[in-house]
Amino acid sequence: MKFPNSILFLVAILWIGCDSVEDKKGRFLLKGNEKMEENDPKTALGFYQEAINLDSSYSDAYFNKGMAHLRLNQLEEAITDFSKAIQFKPDYFEALFQRGLSFLDNGEFYKAKEDSEKLLKLDSENWKSHFLKGLSLEKLKDFPGSLDAFQTASQLSPENSDLMVNQATILYYQKKYTESKSILDEAEKLNPTEPNLHNLRSMILFDERDYESALNSVEKAITLDNRQAYFYNNKGLYLLFLDKKEEGLDQINQSIQMDPKNPFALRNKGIYYVMAGDKVSALSYLTDLAKKFPEMDLVAEYLEKAQAL
Repeated sequence: MKFPNSILFLVAILWIGCDSVEDKKGRFLLKGNEKMEENDPKTALGFYQEAINLDSSYSDAYFNKGMAHLRLNQLEEAITDFSKAIQFKPDYFEALFQRGLSFLDNGEFYKAKEDSEKLLKLDSENWKSHFLKGLSLEKLKDFPGSLDAFQTASQLSPENSDLMVNQATILYYQKKYTESKSILDEAEKLNPTEPNLHNLRSMILFDERDYESALNSVEKAITLDNRQAYFYNNKGLYLLFLDKKEEGLDQINQSIQMDPKNPFALRNKGIYYVMAGDKVSALSYLTDLAKKFPEMDLVAEYLEKAQAL
């Protein structure tokens, strides 16, 4: 069957037009990716949105846009974009994983657990599925379940030292210090430059009252990563117990400047005021913390000491 030349020409124009939309949205996606590589997520957002304007169901553009929002610490916006990517591509593994991590950072622990369960259904042989489950169960205080998930993740990715540190962290919460330190030693063989490994070891040493060794370990962590507020907070605490109170206070204050919402830093400042004999200032920190975080280590002990000043 023959078609008039005009119809053939029209079909050709339509075909070229479709290719043009695909090409354009792909170029916008690539431009966004280039801006992300240049550490310019704000500009990247604009390019990803241009791609979405051309194709409102473009899952990859929503995903990449979500990652740009994460770089800008815009959790709500990131979650919205990851959800859009999943809406148009329900089996989008990486979008589910990143949304789950974002839920955790946003304090939505049950939603993170739900995403981990979806990941397990999609791919139970991927360590990330078990890792997200472990993180969510940890936040929900199910430490045995969390440890089991991290152990499974580690079996699937045995060279991943982070997964070993996660296991050691749960054992630390359970006050199984010998087991925790043993796993940290194995993790250090794999990756001696993992800062969280040295920080966790410092916390165990502090609980064992080896304050000098605790200080040495957290200083290793800071040398490897000087952007973590809780490292400075821990260093400040150890200095307090080494009777270097003013140096300790400086580290605690630096930690608070970096992260004003960390209750452990506020606790440590309260401990400083107890040690300094300032009852009013000590109570101003520790009384409120005792109400909000009654199970936090050292709070009850130092509140009692503050009241006795």
